[in-house]
Amino acid sequence: MKRYILIILAAVGMVACQSAPKYANRAEAIAAQIHDPSSKYVIVTCHRGDWRNFPENSAMAIESIIKMGADIMELDLKMTKDSVLVLSHDHTIDRCMTGTGRIDSYTYDELMKFNLKRAHGVKSDTTHILTLEQALSICKDRICVNVDQGYEFYDQVLEITERLGVTDQILIKGKRPVDVVAAHEAKYPHNMMYMPIVGVQTESGIELYNSYMEKNVVPLAYEVCWGTEDGTFERVCKEIIAQGSKVWVNTIWASLCGGDGNDDDAAFISGDPASVYGRYLENGVSMIQTDRPELLIGYLEKVGRHTLK
Repeated sequence: MKRYILIILAAVGMVACQSAPKYANRAEAIAAQIHDPSSKYVIVTCHRGDWRNFPENSAMAIESIIKMGADIMELDLKMTKDSVLVLSHDHTIDRCMTGTGRIDSYTYDELMKFNLKRAHGVKSDTTHILTLEQALSICKDRICVNVDQGYEFYDQVLEITERLGVTDQILIKGKRPVDVVAAHEAKYPHNMMYMPIVGVQTESGIELYNSYMEKNVVPLAYEVCWGTEDGTFERVCKEIIAQGSKVWVNTIWASLCGGDGNDDDAAFISGDPASVYGRYLENGVSMIQTDRPELLIGYLEKVGRHTLK
C-alpha cells in the first residue's frame, strides 16, 4: 500500500511541476523575450500609451494598452521644481495640460491643479499628470516599461524601480557612448535593461553604432532609425542579428523608418498591415514601437508572432 501511495504522490508532484507557470507574471515573461535574441515573439511597444483614445502618458492610456495585450509602455520623463519625476514628453505643459509654462518651473502640487488634455486638445475632467512612481505601480508585473527621454535621471529612476521591485521590467535607452554607459552601470549591483538609439544615417549615430560593433559590446537590442531607403536598414539588421542582438524599429513616424509608406499610418490606410509590417519581420525585427497597437497586435497574432510561451 505504501508503495502505491508513493507512486501516486510522485505522479501528483510531476503534474504540479508540469503545470507550474514558467514565469511569475506577464512582465517577467515579456522581459525574458527581450533577453532572448533567438525569440520569434515580436515585442509591441506603445508610444505614450493609447493616446488616440486617452490623454497621452495617463493612467487610462496605460490601462488601455495593457488590456490590448501590448508588451511595453513607452514614456518620457521630466523633473518638477521640487524634484519629482513626472511623465511628459514636452518640457512645457502647453500642449498636453490646461496650463502653460515649463514643468521645471512648477512644483508637483502646483501641476496637480491642471488637467490633462486629449490628443484633440479637449480637457479631461479627472485626469492629472502621473509621477513615475505612480505609473510604475500601475505597470508592475503587467507590462514592461521603456523610459525614452530620461537617461539623465538614471540614478533617480533606479532608486524608484528598486524600491518598487520592478527594475528587471524597465528598459531605458539613450545615445551615450559605450564607455559612459558601462561606467554608469558599474556603480550599481543591479541595473535596468539598456538599449542604445542609433540613427544609422547620421554621423553621430553611425559612430555610436560602429563603436558597439568594433568593441563587440552586445546590447539587448538596438533602436534603429533611418530616414531614407538606401539599403542601410537591411545591412544593419543582418549585422545586429549576427552579433546576437535584437532590432527595434519605430513605425510611429515615417521619418524614423525610411520615409513614406513604411509607418503605422501607411499600414492603416492601405488596409493591409502585412504590406508594411511584413517587411520588418522579414529583416529580423522583433521589437516595434507603434502608434496603432491594435492594428499591429492583430497582424502579429494572425501570423503567429505574438503569443507568449
